[in-house]
Amino acid sequence: MARQQRVTSDTGIYHIMLRGNERKNILADREDKQRFLEDVAIKQSNIGFSLYAYCLMDNHVHILLNTNEKDLSIIMKGIAVRYAYFYNTKHRRVGHVFQDRFRSEPVEEERYLLAVIRYIHNNPVKAGMVLKAEEYPWSSYRSYIKLNPRKDELMDTQFVLDIISNDRLMAIEEFKRFSNEADDAEYLDFPDENEIRTLEDGQAFLKKYLQEKWAGQTLDDILTTNRKEVIAYFRSHTKLSVRVIAELLGVNRNVVERIRVK
Repeated sequence: MARQQRVTSDTGIYHIMLRGNERKNILADREDKQRFLEDVAIKQSNIGFSLYAYCLMDNHVHILLNTNEKDLSIIMKGIAVRYAYFYNTKHRRVGHVFQDRFRSEPVEEERYLLAVIRYIHNNPVKAGMVLKAEEYPWSSYRSYIKLNPRKDELMDTQFVLDIISNDRLMAIEEFKRFSNEADDAEYLDFPDENEIRTLEDGQAFLKKYLQEKWAGQTLDDILTTNRKEVIAYFRSHTKLSVRVIAELLGVNRNVVERIRVK
């Protein structure tokens, strides 16, 4: 299946997500998270992009940056390759660390920029890890509420705070208030199990399903005796089309159509 062309941003600002391959916790401890930030800093020093927000969760990463007219793919590849080398060396493994390509969306308007930052910083709150964004140590939130940020800091908070007010103290207070506002809007994210819609997402879901439910068995063997169960599971736990399920499992689409779920 051909990859969808990445939508470019006129402002150069992008909200980006990276997720661990097979949803694994690739940023599980302090050493991992610190190393990832160091790799971001090294790439930033080499290529010169601006970082507006980040949040490092255990199995995925949110980043908001301005490419400053640099190539986004080169920036993200540089970060991902450096971290993957560290992770594979640490765990004495080979293979992919991140799931497929990074996801990105352009950020064109100031109001959406602020809303995305709020969403990124509140990921740990939404996940139930902390009660307030300021309690989480692995996001850029705390950088925004410092009165006197260090000049050598990874973050460019001034650009965003100046959108709110030229007075830093007033901008910080408004930033705090805005960050605590409820927001039900949808932003760039990886689909959960009930939002799987594409063949690419389905392939990752299938691999996880086989490992957890049918460990040690081949797909052909499973379908020989449990075809109806497997198809019913995919029809009820994903939003894949009949055609995609048939392609994914290697069965006739008429077989998939005949299996109904409540």
